Amino acid sequence: MDDGIERAVVDELIGALGPDGVRVGDAACRLYRRDASTYVGVVPMAVCLPSSTDQVAAIVVIANRHGVAVVTRGAGTGLAGGAVPLSRSIVVSTTRMNHIVSVEVADRVAWVEPGVLNLDLTRYLAPFGFCFAPDPSSQQACTIGGNVANNSGGPHCLSEGVTSAHVVAVEVVLPDGDIVMLGGVEADVAGYDLRGLFVGSEGTMGIATRVAVRLTPLPPSVRTLLAIFDHLDRAASAVSAVIAVGIVPAALEMIDGPLAAVLEDYAHAGFPRDAAAVLMVEIEGTAASTAEQADRVTDVLTEAGSVSVRVAEDAAERAGWWKARKAAFGA
Repeated sequence: MDDGIERAVVDELIGALGPDGVRVGDAACRLYRRDASTYVGVVPMAVCLPSSTDQVAAIVVIANRHGVAVVTRGAGTGLAGGAVPLSRSIVVSTTRMNHIVSVEVADRVAWVEPGVLNLDLTRYLAPFGFCFAPDPSSQQACTIGGNVANNSGGPHCLSEGVTSAHVVAVEVVLPDGDIVMLGGVEADVAGYDLRGLFVGSEGTMGIATRVAVRLTPLPPSVRTLLAIFDHLDRAASAVSAVIAVGIVPAALEMIDGPLAAVLEDYAHAGFPRDAAAVLMVEIEGTAASTAEQADRVTDVLTEAGSVSVRVAEDAAERAGWWKARKAAFGA
């Protein structure tokens, strides 16, 4: 691209966002060539750090005027290369748009900006008795905007569903710079489900600038089981066996032996170092129902070939197991 055009683009971006909202030069932009995937892209001509919907729209209008591509980036935790710029483009990082705008308990909806961290949202909602159900392994770092773009899942989406089931509305800056609202908090929104179309579109249809997420009540009781297997195929069969008896756990995760050993070396959570596979099973409900289902699941796992089944003794042990599981990529 012509240097004069790049200079004009950068000048207009600085005019719209201020000098603190635009990063230029190889040293400032080099880290934005890649995300958590193995792909390495091109150093962008500029990295924009907007703090409002209007600023995002201004960036898109400037890019259109000069024929420059735009790549949207959340926390960069994606493994598919979705935030990797493939040309001399503008990267729009939404990390400064990190406010929880409102929590409407009566409607079970919270409005958040795209840069809010997934785990921060759930921690914020806990005193209200709610959580945001989708919990990707990168939960401590990934953003709600990235969850929306990739329709992210997570261990607890077995029973609750992925992100699309927990987003009721999205404010979006379209590729021409227009600002629209897709979906709504009403019980029955008229027209096509454009919200559903947008969630999971990986930035190809626009940039989310506000998101209305559905609040999920925290369960009154939780039991987490750790089943150890000496054959990988038995662990896999045990997954089907649990579902076959009519129990759908909140989470049902299989970890192979080598990874379990790595996680134990990393997190010291009590995982076996010599197993072929480990199953983590989490059951939610009332105290009576979780106790009954935990006993039933233990019987099923034992019949399927588990050499031992442990139940987390307390919340601290349960949290340690999940912390280890979600540290798999880093470990």
